[in-house]
Amino acid sequence: MLARTVARLPEGPRWRYEPKWDGYRALAERGAERTALTSRAGNSFTSTFPEVAAAVHAALPPGTLVDGEIVRWSPEGRLDFDAVQRRGRSGPAAARRLAATEPCHYIVFDLLAEEGTDLTRRPLDERRDRLTALLRETAQPVLMLGWHTASLEVARQWYAEMPAVGVEGLVVKDGRAPYRPGRREWQKYKRRVTTEAVVGGVTGSPERPGQLVLGRRDSATGELRIVGRTADLGPAERAALSPLLRAAEGDDHPWPAVLPASWGSDRSREYTRVVPEAVVEVAPDTAVSGGRWRHVVRYVRARPDVDAADVPADLDLES
Repeated sequence: MLARTVARLPEGPRWRYEPKWDGYRALAERGAERTALTSRAGNSFTSTFPEVAAAVHAALPPGTLVDGEIVRWSPEGRLDFDAVQRRGRSGPAAARRLAATEPCHYIVFDLLAEEGTDLTRRPLDERRDRLTALLRETAQPVLMLGWHTASLEVARQWYAEMPAVGVEGLVVKDGRAPYRPGRREWQKYKRRVTTEAVVGGVTGSPERPGQLVLGRRDSATGELRIVGRTADLGPAERAALSPLLRAAEGDDHPWPAVLPASWGSDRSREYTRVVPEAVVEVAPDTAVSGGRWRHVVRYVRARPDVDAADVPADLDLES
């Protein structure tokens, strides 16, 4: 399941509140002989986070499927998304080395199958009770039961205090609801509104991007449209993005070779088209014009864990 951004914290007896962890979303399936970790985009994380796969295999019985977030706690006790990204870019050998020096944790927040029985149609409250019982006796420090409360007062306290450790908000769920894969029925209450976009071009080169030209799918036509561009990237941001960008070849790119005239001078309209597969998180403001974010948007980070097909359509900020 996915979450949509809301401007106000929902209140009422049906709502359950959880911290919004800053890591890589992953499903963990404990099979009879091996455990598989799968990203939100459908990619395998099993060899990328071997310590997580091993802990799940040791702690959970066969036929178990759980949903959670892979995170890295820094020595100072803060969530370290950059460290998780390093693991995401690593090959199997490097991932094994980093598992020893920068181990990650798996925060489990939902139980989707138990002993081979599908639980997705059961209400969240029941799934949560079963998950709590399942993890109560585990001795695997890599696995953590995600925080969860029905108390609005506790949720507000988390929202106020947990940014100090890198938690950027809350995820709010209906305790009566089933688990519906792919549906944006959870709610996300964040301190800052960010969203995702597809990179379809860059100023400069893919090896040294200056700005990112951003795209979104048109909900009516399915076409990838230009919706904005970022401010100038810094050296560290360019270094993190360049491995994710590939220059487009041929004439099958959906965008023109030159940006629209409304973007300014000829020089500011020059850019290099790239294969529209890399996803980034950005923080646009609310000003829109002609189906685009009118001002340059702030680049937040790369999201290699998100598939381009999962990026919201049009100028929707729900991500």
